[in-house]
Amino acid sequence: MAVIKPLLKKPSLDPTQFGNFRPISNLPYLGKVLEHVVASQLQGFLVDTDFLDPAQSGFRPGHGTETALVALVDDLRRELDRGSVSLLVLLDLTAAFDTIDHGILLGRLAGMGLGGTVLQWLHSFLEGRSQMVSLGDTCSAPQPLTCGVPQGSVLSPMLFNIYMKPLGEIIRSFGVRCHLYADDVQLCHSFPPVTKEAVQVLNRCLAAVSDWMRANKLKLNPDKTEVLLVSWKAEQGIGLQPVLDGVTLPLKAQVRSLGVILDSSLSLEPQVSAVARGAFAQLKLVRQLRPYLGKPDLATVVHALVTSHLDYCNALYVGLPLKTVRKLQLVQREAATLITGAAYRERTTPLLRQLHWLPISY
Repeated sequence: MAVIKPLLKKPSLDPTQFGNFRPISNLPYLGKVLEHVVASQLQGFLVDTDFLDPAQSGFRPGHGTETALVALVDDLRRELDRGSVSLLVLLDLTAAFDTIDHGILLGRLAGMGLGGTVLQWLHSFLEGRSQMVSLGDTCSAPQPLTCGVPQGSVLSPMLFNIYMKPLGEIIRSFGVRCHLYADDVQLCHSFPPVTKEAVQVLNRCLAAVSDWMRANKLKLNPDKTEVLLVSWKAEQGIGLQPVLDGVTLPLKAQVRSLGVILDSSLSLEPQVSAVARGAFAQLKLVRQLRPYLGKPDLATVVHALVTSHLDYCNALYVGLPLKTVRKLQLVQREAATLITGAAYRERTTPLLRQLHWLPISY
């Protein structure tokens, strides 16, 4: 039995609209302990057999959003340097974890070599579940769960990766590359600027992906699916709009992938500007707390609200022009002077050394 507590996504959203809430699932504590034991053994099996798709970066050792984005951006930059045009399609899946078919998943688990007691335990883990919604002092009647993997379970992302395994092979069969992070599916198709037939290949790939999704009880949302044209010239995208389920996907100048803003020339200028703008806004708020906090506590707050955002996927910033990186350097200096109480004209290097911070640019 899972207890669902709805949490408003943003304070500014209308609380009378159900779509503005994020369901937070609380599972029994003892069950979570057992799930961690099983997850550890299942993860070891996946590593030993090299079962997962090589393009899958989600919820596996040595991988994360940073490795996924570095691989994606490096892939696109290589094609850009060759003079190719690339279309990056970011597919949007609706409630992907909640619509997984148990029968199909158990078939995939059996196909990867699991059987006997292990498969029976996983069958028991998936079936016979129920959930109820708790809001204040009121609880709904329990409702059975006939599909999906349990939200909040450490096993669920691993089972989802296993469920999605065939998708990468389907995409690559069309000569289209893919980068996966759990339910974040991104397709890359590169071609010479004069090759207008390339979009037809991408359309056939998208049609095959859509058919596979339907057959596996997953739902694509064409209205939220985005396409980025990666090219030195915007006019090279004329006539290249791909089609998904009858919906023409417009080309965008920038998209957000795993929390990072990517632009058509991969300059990362919009991303750096957004990070710097948000960081300065947070520093302005933290400055009001300075009279009430000691230096260690102030450093903790600054790290939580500011420098953690500078650190997120910072491997992408390697090799960027100094004029771009300078925006982040100014944020780092402002944070250092706030914590140390140094004068505005004091040099940055001693402050960073005092805080044991590495400079953003060497």
